Amino acid sequence: MTDHASHSSPAPARPIVRRVDVAVLGGSAAGLAAALQLVRQRRSVVVVDDDTPRNAPAAHMHGYLGREGAAPGALREIGRDEVRSYGGEVLRGRALSVRQEDDGFHVALSGGHELVARRVLAATGIVDELPAIDGLAERWGRDVIHCPFCHGFEVRDRQVVQIVVTPMGLHPTSVMRHLTDRLTVVVHDDTGFDPAAIAAVEASGVPVVVAPVRRVTSGTETALSIELVDGRTLPADAVLTGVGFRARAEVLADVGITTVPHASGLGDVVQVDPTGRTSVDGVFAAGNLTDPGLQVLPAAAHGSWVGAQIAFSLAADDVQTGTRPSGPEQEWDARYGGAEQVWSANPNGTMVAEVTGLTPGRALDVGAGEGADAIWLAEHGWTVTAADVSGTALARVRDEAQRRGVDVASVQGDANGLAPFGDDRYDLVSLQYGSFHRTPDQRGIANLLAAVADGGTLLVVGHDVHGSGHEHDPGAGTWMFDHAAFVGVDAVAAAVEDSPAWRVDVRETRPRPAGAVSGHHVDDVVLRAVRIGPDPVA
Repeated sequence: MTDHASHSSPAPARPIVRRVDVAVLGGSAAGLAAALQLVRQRRSVVVVDDDTPRNAPAAHMHGYLGREGAAPGALREIGRDEVRSYGGEVLRGRALSVRQEDDGFHVALSGGHELVARRVLAATGIVDELPAIDGLAERWGRDVIHCPFCHGFEVRDRQVVQIVVTPMGLHPTSVMRHLTDRLTVVVHDDTGFDPAAIAAVEASGVPVVVAPVRRVTSGTETALSIELVDGRTLPADAVLTGVGFRARAEVLADVGITTVPHASGLGDVVQVDPTGRTSVDGVFAAGNLTDPGLQVLPAAAHGSWVGAQIAFSLAADDVQTGTRPSGPEQEWDARYGGAEQVWSANPNGTMVAEVTGLTPGRALDVGAGEGADAIWLAEHGWTVTAADVSGTALARVRDEAQRRGVDVASVQGDANGLAPFGDDRYDLVSLQYGSFHRTPDQRGIANLLAAVADGGTLLVVGHDVHGSGHEHDPGAGTWMFDHAAFVGVDAVAAAVEDSPAWRVDVRETRPRPAGAVSGHHVDDVVLRAVRIGPDPVA
């Protein structure tokens, strides 16, 4: 188990390549629902989202059972946290292209970084294209709506003008007529209309005006005024209008996926089979990208369904090859597999400061990486075991320890596994800038605490990410690690502060020691606690 940030993080400008089971492109309802299915199957999942959802202009969403009236942004935040609670990551950034190579799908991200994934799910959605009428775009999602199911109830009994620009635009008229008896239909361009269809609307009691619209402006007695080119004006509390749409599928062009016209004739979509598979094996699509008529709830349902199909797809491959899901070790073995050293060879300054003065005993260095801390401890009289999820990293630790003439034992395991550190207990358990993925049951924290012997010290040091560039405009480049998906110092501190088995000696944020930073500077968050008794029986 190794953290991306251990032993002095690489600067954000440095290109990073990460390997995952699934790259999800788009972090709204469909993408997050798919990611949730996959992370619960213990798949490594990274969601890339540029925070431009289709429903961004809307203050509320409707028709979502259990979330009726919620703000779209609030739903996304809930979904992100649910995905992160199982160790999935949601990166703020932009996917630029996808290409297929022998080792998987390479997803190029803003900032020059890259994901290499076994599967790709595109949930990038569509862009609505409003009629070219002045005043519509500025009021889109508020006074101007396009779906009676999404926002029709909110304008019930009000004066609504429906601006129709294509024959398909009459499709919602009968539903809107049921919501208000003050509906007027304006046919902006009657090209291609069946006169019988217009006559049927008029016969139902809905006035129809056939005249182009010049613009939509603010009204005096009503919220809006619809100005026609012939000089007439129509008062309105809201405007209902049809839209065209464009699939946000440019990211898939290099892998050979193109869009097809939608049956409505109003735009294009990515074609998929009932399992969400596209024309390219290994690339899936979900949500509005495949069906513009999906509201938020069915879009989430579709994403959940497709996520399950991706899980089956990966599992079938693993059965065929006789392998088991690899977890984070695959990514970290790849990171440590190159010829270059990943981290600084120096021990972490905060660890040195906190450990100096302690009586040497048995030490467990969790997330040891290439072993700078473990070797320093061994050179200062500690009997050291280095633990990491990456076997490749531990091989580097052993080689360097042998070269330096010190003994360092090693144990490979994920902190979230069952007894990853064995049954041994240690006088010092050190987690330096190391993180493991969150789980709802906090198994990793329990394993970390259980490794500390009676009277032993737990030392956890992490980066203070606030104000350090971890939150930024996704257009400026993708930050390649989602700290919210990992167990941080705060979570560990909460576990020991709430327990009578522990005494907290240090809990503070402080500048990192001089000379300890490579590439960028952040403060350290430091927790040092001593076990003073047995953990309470749950």
